[in-house]
Amino acid sequence: MNYEKKLIAYQNNYPRISDVAQKAKKRIPKVAWEYLDSGTGNEHLLDQNNKAFKKLRFIPRYCKGEFNADTSTTLFNQSYKAPIGMAPIGLTGLMWPKIEHYLAQTANRLQIPYTLSTVSTETPETAGKYVGDMGWFQLYPPKDLDVMRSLLKRAKDSGFTTLVITADVPMASRRERSKKAGLQIPPKITTKLIWDGITHPLWSWQTLKRGLPRLRTIEDYSGTKDMKFTSGFVGNRLGGTLDWDYCKKIKAIWKGPVVLKGILHPEDAKKAVDIGLDGIYVSNHGGRQFDGALTAFEALPHVTSAIGEQIPIIFDSGVRTGLDAMKALHLGADFIMAGRPFVYGVSALGRYGGDHVAQILIDDLRNNMVQVGVCNLKALKSADSILTT
Repeated sequence: MNYEKKLIAYQNNYPRISDVAQKAKKRIPKVAWEYLDSGTGNEHLLDQNNKAFKKLRFIPRYCKGEFNADTSTTLFNQSYKAPIGMAPIGLTGLMWPKIEHYLAQTANRLQIPYTLSTVSTETPETAGKYVGDMGWFQLYPPKDLDVMRSLLKRAKDSGFTTLVITADVPMASRRERSKKAGLQIPPKITTKLIWDGITHPLWSWQTLKRGLPRLRTIEDYSGTKDMKFTSGFVGNRLGGTLDWDYCKKIKAIWKGPVVLKGILHPEDAKKAVDIGLDGIYVSNHGGRQFDGALTAFEALPHVTSAIGEQIPIIFDSGVRTGLDAMKALHLGADFIMAGRPFVYGVSALGRYGGDHVAQILIDDLRNNMVQVGVCNLKALKSADSILTT
């Protein structure tokens, strides 16, 4: 079946992100699903991230004649088909082998950004071959500045254009559901894992061909391919020391846009503007890091009010529909990122699953813009709406 026919079949059989997620849950082992889908603590924030969007309701305007909605946009002097891209997720090869390569190809085909994580299971050098000029790189700030400089050089040399500094991981969260499912680094061969492999034969076959997931980017610094030692290096040497001076150092080194990810407080947004960063990324890490935080959607209007249009605002956490994306764009975001939905896509449908997820989100955004009565993203900002409590 060719590419176009595959996407038509996907559209008919899996028209919503929730449909894709259900397929992914059946297709991958439980330990992989729980890692991808879980939050932390009692997972209240995970639930609230999704519910927060319901607080905003639009008041449509009609009788505008025939028109189409234009979703194209420009960010950091780069043109994109839509204001929707792929957020970084670590250890993605656990869900499906070579997923970073597949999503990089999706980004290049559809002209939307893909963000590669420092703790991905493929390297910037290999992912960069597929992503074209659509690549962003997410940095977990190393304590060793030489390692930081090396990572930035590797990403830049591999063609990644925009740098995303992750601020909202001052230490690793507990991720209780992942632990309960049996996630261990490196994976321990248990009866449960063997049974998971037997009952998910395609995942097992693909994993055997590629090898068990490894943090390939970080191996060069840990000095070993042993996941136990590499993950220990991540825990001890990445993150936990980020401050504003460190952000300034990164900005001075990286020749391109620098975005600070994980901002929820307006004063932090102002500070990022003051030190010369190029973008703010409003996010609570998808509910995976601190269960006591407010939702990114609740934080967004306050951040927008604090910095106005001085620098672009990027948003993620809880986006599952184009309507969710539209609501965040209406409240002041300039660009939307989604993480789990794109990983659901490849986990469920393989190589072109990311394309299908992108189509769902972009088509739903465009459709809902027409329903509201706006023809472009600028007009969306001033659409009539009510924000309920």
